[in-house]
Amino acid sequence: MSKPPLDVQTIIDERFSPCQRLLLALCFLVVAVDGFDTAAVGYIAPALVQEWGVPRAALGPVLSAALFGLALGALSAGPLADRYGRKSVLLASVLFFGAGSLASAFAATLEQLTLLRLLTGLGLGAAMPNAVTLMSEFAPARYRAVLVNAMFCGFPLGASVGGVLASWLIPHYDWRSVLLLGGLAPLALAVPLWRYLPESVRHMAAHGAPPARIRRVLERIAGRDLSAEPGFVAAEPALGGRSAVGVVLAPAYRLGSLMLWLAYFMGLLIFYLLTSWLPLLIKDAGFSISQAALMTALFPLGGGIGTLAAGYLMDRFNPNRVVALGYALTAALIFAVGQGTATMLSLGCLTFLAGTAMNGAQSSMPALAAGFYPTHGRATGVAWMLGIGRFGGIAGALLGGELLRRQLELDTIFALLAIPAALATAALLCKQRFAAVAAPFDAARPATSSLPTSNEQEQAHVDTRSERG
Repeated sequence: MSKPPLDVQTIIDERFSPCQRLLLALCFLVVAVDGFDTAAVGYIAPALVQEWGVPRAALGPVLSAALFGLALGALSAGPLADRYGRKSVLLASVLFFGAGSLASAFAATLEQLTLLRLLTGLGLGAAMPNAVTLMSEFAPARYRAVLVNAMFCGFPLGASVGGVLASWLIPHYDWRSVLLLGGLAPLALAVPLWRYLPESVRHMAAHGAPPARIRRVLERIAGRDLSAEPGFVAAEPALGGRSAVGVVLAPAYRLGSLMLWLAYFMGLLIFYLLTSWLPLLIKDAGFSISQAALMTALFPLGGGIGTLAAGYLMDRFNPNRVVALGYALTAALIFAVGQGTATMLSLGCLTFLAGTAMNGAQSSMPALAAGFYPTHGRATGVAWMLGIGRFGGIAGALLGGELLRRQLELDTIFALLAIPAALATAALLCKQRFAAVAAPFDAARPATSSLPTSNEQEQAHVDTRSERG
């Protein structure tokens, strides 16, 4: 009897090899420079007002251009990655946003800078979902979520480091130096990405790549010769010739996709509203400008703790319920922030805890989406969730201004902000109840003739959790 082809996930799950560690480091750096470039325009805004003599309101298009680019880049990059491969699209996106940031440093007018930030955003939006997808497909199943979440921590770190560097660069040089650095860093990173980043073996196996090409990557992971293996497969349900977009919108995945989009949209609405308007909200509550700045800094401070804790729990318990719990805690704590303004200590503690829960839940959403979709539609599924969610960020920034215009009390504003978090909670519980994982990524099975039915999805989900104990 001939030996059957080897499922690539078997090799990936054996150990966390140096090859996989290098991939984690490279994807972490991609996400970090993504965070730096996304936040860069906010750091240079005061210098733009001073040098170009424009009113603050005129910076609105510049500040929002990258957000629109991020959404469009994510929506377009996912299908491309599912068709042509994760590595090639990720490398192209890093080169694109690096070149865009570099060009932005030479903008002579506000209109030029706005257009270049839009183009930069296209590359930024394409990079994030492909880094998430590639990392998830190379991570051992037993701690996939915590590794993807650890990689995602690069984004706030890159944004924070960008603020520190900008505070030194702008006085010594000028605002253009921040954009120059934001362009040169990804262009330099593209070299090790091209040299060391492997293409996803799951993608190659699912698309019938030559066995020798798949074997070379798997041997780097396994640390041994695999020439005796007759071939390699990625156990997946058959998809009936559907495109990547068709998979995301197929009946077996449609409800889950909608719930992921809703949850991520609501999470970014809260995040961008608070990061944009929290200093003014706290100041209007009777605190000083310095105290308002401190309260705002406390909101993202616990993000890394929350993200890693959520990833750890997702690998051990039902991931939908873990992230839903994070959003539920966010709703409760955000409501409590509005009631806890009696002292700076109580407000600071509640703001820190709310930020920890909020960032932990929101940063876990890409890992949750990556585990929901099969290989053929995974990049598209992750990218579309990120892209559609960006419109939540835009809505949050606009909503904050409207709430301030209406001069609502702080407790009323935070009570209203608990509603989107509650909706995100309900969305993930609905996904868990009615749209169980159709192709458990960590318990992949041989392809059948069609997409699984709802009952088969639920049974696969139960079987997977039973195997985890």
